[in-house]
Amino acid sequence: MENIVEIKHLTKIFKSKNKETIALSDINLTIGEGKFISIIGGSGCGKSTLLRIIGGLETKYNGTVLVDGKKVEHASRQTGFIFQDHRLLPWLSVKENIRFGLPKELKNNDELIMENLKIVGLEKFAASYPKELSGGMAQRVAIARALANKPKLLLLDEPFGALDAMTKMRLQDELLKIWEKEKITMIIVTHDIDEAIYLGNEIVVMTPHPGKIKRIKQVELETPRSRVGASFNMVKEQVYRDFFDTEEIPFVYSI
Repeated sequence: MENIVEIKHLTKIFKSKNKETIALSDINLTIGEGKFISIIGGSGCGKSTLLRIIGGLETKYNGTVLVDGKKVEHASRQTGFIFQDHRLLPWLSVKENIRFGLPKELKNNDELIMENLKIVGLEKFAASYPKELSGGMAQRVAIARALANKPKLLLLDEPFGALDAMTKMRLQDELLKIWEKEKITMIIVTHDIDEAIYLGNEIVVMTPHPGKIKRIKQVELETPRSRVGASFNMVKEQVYRDFFDTEEIPFVYSI
């Protein structure tokens, strides 16, 4: 399996007039094509900054960051990005929001637009406007918009963090179906340990500020995965100990 992301000795320093803040320190990471990677860490550990650098949204850094063998110097069509908020344009319909994000040569491709709305189950809402959608539906449009460019890599920055628990779980399941069908490499940033385990093949655990990679945990659970049971809870316990650097587990679960 080829590596689609290669990061070597990445350090990111934010500079202001009076001080320098080290956001990321000596990050080394390789991600194989077709993987689903979860990155977890507390607030301020630099996990979103890491995602933005991979996506070409942050371009000033020290070290080497390659996507598909090329140095990341700007945003690229081959890398899709989904944020916590859907960022849909309120004056455009669902269909036109997706069209807006397409390159010139694809803007008139209605078949492509409808194909991607069908992937997220929203083909019947093509003419609707963002104000007419629920939060979960709007986020599904954001996923369809990212998929329409046929990216090789999809980056997700806490995309379900603002949703209620039931909607969040439904969208996690839909995202897994898309990943299995489309074979796109996905990287999700989250602070939700359950989400990281349920979605990821590998979990990258980051230290508090400045952000470093503390451990990379392989998730060897059968698919389709269950959110309960002995195997899931065993992985959860291991990740929790890595995440908080403690032997005390403050939750009780049934198996």
